[in-house]
Amino acid sequence: MLQLSEKEVEARLRLDNPWWQSGGGIEQEFAAFPRRAYLNDFLRLIYETDVRRAVVLLGPRRVGKTILVYHAIQALIDKENISGRDILYVSLETPIYTGLSLEVLIDRFLRLFQRPEGERLFVFFDEIQYLKQWEVHLKSLVDTYRSIRFVATGSAAAALKTKSAESGAGRFTEFVLPPLTFAEYLRFVGRETDLIETMAETPTQRYTTRDIHGLNNAFIDYLNFGGYPEAVFSDTVRQNPRRFIKSDIIDKVLLRDLPILYGITDIQELNSLFNTLAYNTGQELGIEALSQTSHVAKNTLVKYLDYLEAAFLIRRMRRVDADAAHFKRVTTFKVYLTNPTMRAALFGPVDTNHEAMGHLVESAVFSQWLHNAAFVDSLYYSRWRSGEVDLVSLDLQQHPRFAIEVKWSDQPFDDPKSIKGILEFAKKHRLTRQPLVTTLTKSGVKEMQGIMVEFMPSSLHCYTVARNTLERRQNR
Repeated sequence: MLQLSEKEVEARLRLDNPWWQSGGGIEQEFAAFPRRAYLNDFLRLIYETDVRRAVVLLGPRRVGKTILVYHAIQALIDKENISGRDILYVSLETPIYTGLSLEVLIDRFLRLFQRPEGERLFVFFDEIQYLKQWEVHLKSLVDTYRSIRFVATGSAAAALKTKSAESGAGRFTEFVLPPLTFAEYLRFVGRETDLIETMAETPTQRYTTRDIHGLNNAFIDYLNFGGYPEAVFSDTVRQNPRRFIKSDIIDKVLLRDLPILYGITDIQELNSLFNTLAYNTGQELGIEALSQTSHVAKNTLVKYLDYLEAAFLIRRMRRVDADAAHFKRVTTFKVYLTNPTMRAALFGPVDTNHEAMGHLVESAVFSQWLHNAAFVDSLYYSRWRSGEVDLVSLDLQQHPRFAIEVKWSDQPFDDPKSIKGILEFAKKHRLTRQPLVTTLTKSGVKEMQGIMVEFMPSSLHCYTVARNTLERRQNR
């Protein structure tokens, strides 16, 4: 049987690392790609070379993890004056590296170029989940090579395994890259300056729009394909998002990643459950009814929900009552797609009059909060016999801070009956911010039943949450 030669492996390494050549850098198509708002945070972790930890970049498929790595490599070369020959990039998905250990790849990299002893080096392992027991190997490298900063990327399905593996304790720093926010999407397609206007600092709203109908049209495009950077820039993908998103992203996670990682044998059962969840995104669900609808046993169902959440496909939200009190026994919950684009890929695109728009808009609003990892855990929905509120934030003492009702209609602006739940909740609690109701086009502050209520178009609210969250990250 023929064996790969060192020369073949070296040739492939040189191909994958064009910055080893004098004056070289990342390929032009990646260099021209807009920078994610997460790049500076990612770079800060990479620059912390005095900390002996590997950075593990996690995220769902096709959200731009590899491109983020390329942009980080270019920043190391341009801003930190790191020699290109001191940076190694290896995609472990490449067949030629199959069977080669990380130690062997590092050894070949170190022997390729002469360097002063202790020279600071940077190594990027892309798609590391393809290596069995990668946690053990990566920890060993961190402990052995003190002058090398290791960065690895993997699907978010690996997050649960990483956190539970004792071998990685104290040696890995996780960094999650979510799908595109609506603010990033507008920036990527060059519509932000046309559609958004920054207002003077006010307690309730920082941004307005010059063209609400144009913003709503862009928002619908975002719901249909805008969560994935590649879809934003490819006419081919936009024309057939079902093939790209369903086949290249969802199916690979459901049919390959999760079964391999967790030993799932009934793949169709998992697929049926995810389709049910995607179709009902933003709706309240119960284990009993969900088990009957998806034909998955309750015990198995609970495990599958954990796996899908670890893969960053869904996010569950817990329920509180009218007093903002938790239930002792969790019987119902809401499930949101972390990227609303997935529903359109599975069941077809939506327009402004689509019957699913209400729940899909609510999913989009929630997905913007996912970019604030420290805050998203404070979000609940409230439901009681006579009313409900879509989003409630509780402080550390479990007191309500604010409440949001998500609508894709202008009716609430003139009809207090349509928002009786949030009005009742606001009367019951001393909120630190005015209750907010999102609309289709209407905005302003009105008094309803003795409560001052802020109204804002859903598309503008999504932009505002995303923009403020991303600016907080960049200003840290």
